[in-house]
Amino acid sequence: MHPLQLSATDAAALIRARRLSPVDLLDEVLAGVERTRSTLNAFVSVDVDVARAAARRAEASVMSGDPLGPLHGVPFSVKDLTLTRGLRTTMGSAVFADFVPDEDAVPVARLRAAGAVLFGKTTTPEFGHKPFTDSPVSGTTRNPWDLSRTPGGSSGGAAAAVAAGLGPVALGTDGGGSIRIPAACCGVLGLKPTLGRVPHIHAADAFGNNSYIGPITRTAADARLVLDVIEGPDPRDPYATALPLDSPAPGVLRVGWAARVGNKLLDSEVEALTEAAANRIAGNVQPVEVDFAGDEEQFLVLLQSSLAGRFGARLARERHRFDPSFVETVERGQRRTAAEVLAATQARSVLFRRVVALFERIDVLVTPTISAPAPIAGLDSFAPFAVGGGVGEAGRIRATWYPYTFPFNLTGHPAVSVPCGRTAAGLPVGLQLAGRWHSDRLLLAVAASVMGGEHKPAEWPPHAASLARSGRQ
Repeated sequence: MHPLQLSATDAAALIRARRLSPVDLLDEVLAGVERTRSTLNAFVSVDVDVARAAARRAEASVMSGDPLGPLHGVPFSVKDLTLTRGLRTTMGSAVFADFVPDEDAVPVARLRAAGAVLFGKTTTPEFGHKPFTDSPVSGTTRNPWDLSRTPGGSSGGAAAAVAAGLGPVALGTDGGGSIRIPAACCGVLGLKPTLGRVPHIHAADAFGNNSYIGPITRTAADARLVLDVIEGPDPRDPYATALPLDSPAPGVLRVGWAARVGNKLLDSEVEALTEAAANRIAGNVQPVEVDFAGDEEQFLVLLQSSLAGRFGARLARERHRFDPSFVETVERGQRRTAAEVLAATQARSVLFRRVVALFERIDVLVTPTISAPAPIAGLDSFAPFAVGGGVGEAGRIRATWYPYTFPFNLTGHPAVSVPCGRTAAGLPVGLQLAGRWHSDRLLLAVAASVMGGEHKPAEWPPHAASLARSGRQ
């Protein structure tokens, strides 16, 4: 097996057994990043010298018989919205093009402490404001399954990198589906954890936070391993308290299947593949009625007003430096009233109680992750989004393409996207699993069953296969 095809779990085991050099593994990843710079364009920053020094230290520790962390010597990348000490964090914005943080986000620090080797930052749209990955800093990122298509967003660089074997683990962020959408587009696994399970100490609004940091991987075992490392309390995050970390395991799993959640449009191939995958899950699988259609407007109010509050003053001074679609988002937020924001906050509480009631009847809600496969790159996120290509079959992108994902950002419930097949055109399709608070490991166990085992990797895209044939075999 080519080193780029190794899972994090397998790579860590080989390193521990002195059968794989951390330096050699990192060099393979760095070479892959360089080979795909003009095609995938998944990275905005790569720190070769610092990463190689870390890999050399990791190798020296192995050879000296030192105690090793669970991810010792394993390369990982971080989405460019998440702070990384000493490594540029642009947030996809020309305004922050030269920003170098002096501290790590908590999950980054925990991965480093577990022995993992940080080597680069993956691309994101400006401040993660849209579901496609292009920005004034990095340009357009492509999908390894079809370079004419988007990898989704806003963790598009992270998902494209993992799908192409450019590191077995990436940290993404998810403010409305931004881990799960690109995971579905790129055929990998992406976990949005329970609110507070993975501390997010740099969230703009600690108490009203709906953004999460989580892993993108090619196996369920890797996602569980990363979660083991990055979860746990931190007093700087009000939700990251010492709560019980796992819901009790159910007896017979009660699975609720919902092809639609208030959306009218759903690609026929996506529906067939996701329904077939849902019916393969062991347990009592029953259809359920779920309607999130009325919650989109409240999500928009909170998103737009939050960005307006954070960046409105700066936009007034430096408008020309921002992505036009980000400008439009902020300006819409500036037109929101205080009454609208308070009403949206209260609606979030109502939605939370509805979802809690749903999970009194079922253990896992299963839906498509997105209603259609990855579209062509370069779409306008404010333009009507078409599903199935039919005339008139279009609507606002959030309600039309990813109505399944954003509600769980508002409620705090965990959700994972798992690959479940490909369309006739060869594009990946994602299945979303959501559950009650702190059922993260249950969801990963179900995800493993969908994939055929916790160590069974996601399919290898043709572009990634060409990478594997390059260099050492």
